[in-house]
Amino acid sequence: MANHKQGGGQFSECTGDFKKITIDELLQLDTEVLIPAAVGGVINRDNVESVKAKMIVEAANMPITCDADSKFNDKRVVVIPDILANAGGVVVSYLEWVQNHQRYQWDEVKVNDELDRRLRQAWEEVRAKADQDKLNYRQAAYVIAVERIIKAINMRGF
Repeated sequence: MANHKQGGGQFSECTGDFKKITIDELLQLDTEVLIPAAVGGVINRDNVESVKAKMIVEAANMPITCDADSKFNDKRVVVIPDILANAGGVVVSYLEWVQNHQRYQWDEVKVNDELDRRLRQAWEEVRAKADQDKLNYRQAAYVIAVERIIKAINMRGF
């Protein structure tokens, strides 16, 4: 069992019966799902070929560089882009803003229900666009975003 400091500390300070591995070794593990969650650009042109995961969920901001993303697309590795996987905090910040403007406080259950509804809807829209237009999930999310911007611009009369 690993020992850790109560209330936090550095991962490198953990002790116990486990093997420490480098970031490169972690990225090279033969795994179903890899979730880079801390560093942008951690998967790049220098290490993309050694990544063996079948699915990558971007929990960090842009942990996969553009050139690495293209390689994953060519190899048909499923990438759930940060714009979807990492959106929960932004959505909850928006919900807090809405509450502040309404001068009303929602309970935690309502916030979580609204978050869940919005994230599921976003996922379904991206998945449907990807299937319909034969795009990867990142491309589908960006197409939807650009279409929404165009719609907003047109509604404003520009």
